Amino acid sequence: MNETSRPDHVTGMRCTLCGKTYLPGEVDYVCPDHGNEGILDIEYDYDAIRRRISPQSLALDRTCSQWRYRPLLPVLPDTPAPAAAVGWTPLYETDRLATSLGLHALYVKDDSRQPTGSLKDRASALAVMKAREVGAGMITTASTGNAAAALAGMCAASDMACTIFVPRSAPRAKVAQLLAYGARVFLVDGSYDDAFELCLKAAGKYGWYNRNTGFNPYMAEGKKTAAFEICEQLDWQCPDAVFVGVGDGCIISGLHKGFMDLFRLGWIDRIPRLMGVQAEGSDFLYRCWKEGADPVTFPAIKAHTVADSISAGLPRDRRKAVAAVNGTGGAFLRVSDEAILAAIPELARLTGVFAEPAGASPLAGLHAALDQDLVARDETCVLLATGSGLKDVDATIRACDAEPPVIAPTLDALGDALNSAKRNQES
Repeated sequence: MNETSRPDHVTGMRCTLCGKTYLPGEVDYVCPDHGNEGILDIEYDYDAIRRRISPQSLALDRTCSQWRYRPLLPVLPDTPAPAAAVGWTPLYETDRLATSLGLHALYVKDDSRQPTGSLKDRASALAVMKAREVGAGMITTASTGNAAAALAGMCAASDMACTIFVPRSAPRAKVAQLLAYGARVFLVDGSYDDAFELCLKAAGKYGWYNRNTGFNPYMAEGKKTAAFEICEQLDWQCPDAVFVGVGDGCIISGLHKGFMDLFRLGWIDRIPRLMGVQAEGSDFLYRCWKEGADPVTFPAIKAHTVADSISAGLPRDRRKAVAAVNGTGGAFLRVSDEAILAAIPELARLTGVFAEPAGASPLAGLHAALDQDLVARDETCVLLATGSGLKDVDATIRACDAEPPVIAPTLDALGDALNSAKRNQES
């Protein structure tokens, strides 16, 4: 994209390491002075944005997707969006769950309701649009599953081709989505980090547009729309704390960017504490934050967790993720796989939201935060459920640890089963 075709409300792309600023199109993805670590942050002309959109104009807008915030996104006015209803997912007030935890107010932002079942649709929709703007014929990404499914779905909705790299261990439901959408899929015999590196090399060799999280600076811009929706759905009252599962760090950095956009526009008067939840077996950011270490030079770990969507041995957006937590007075929380699994049926039974392990991890993190007195009982909290439980039904079956009885099609058999269940409850 050349300078004359860049969105006029985008002023530049700033390197998060050295602060050097580039115009959109001047560099492809990262600051060339720092290689793949030179993550860029998109900067805006907020005065220009104020002239085009406001809380008052949004109140009259009947667009039920993230494109209601298009003046706050780094795309050209005439770039077509994918033909899929991305964003504007429900925010539920969860009285029963709040009461069980002794909290004043608790909400669940249900991004399992996205077209492909995860929050990653927000970023992938933007990736397809940016690929169109540069005339790309092929889009690629590496993923543990959700980002890949999101890209495949958005490409299918836009008649675009994609090549996907996922670890061989990815849940079958996520791989099935890729195949159904018609993506070209490669199962990598290695970790997510191995798939990520292969994707980088392949994109460079073949000239494909690269959607990779924490590498493509526009992905956080898509994910920030969840923050816009949370505030608008709360009548522009900012919550006290937002809990989200964290792997690569792009979602939490996107939330931070979204809340900062609203604060700079004057639409909210404060920023919520961002609480990043990590699994014990994939706790790079927790360790780095706890030690006060430099996230860029902190050594990679070998990640393993039941919550595949937040499994990352070397988080790609680690610098911005740590900055998001530190800049808001938040915290990283480390929880066990057992706590994550227990949160799946708890969330489902008390709110009606069925989440995969990564999507239920914010509830496990909230339990940990309450135990550590990091959240006051009179505060308003939001849990961001990032993916559907249908993404990983094996984890749910393991979490519920129960098998329904098989009975004959008679009332006598039903009565025997009911009596047996009653006796088991009493014993």
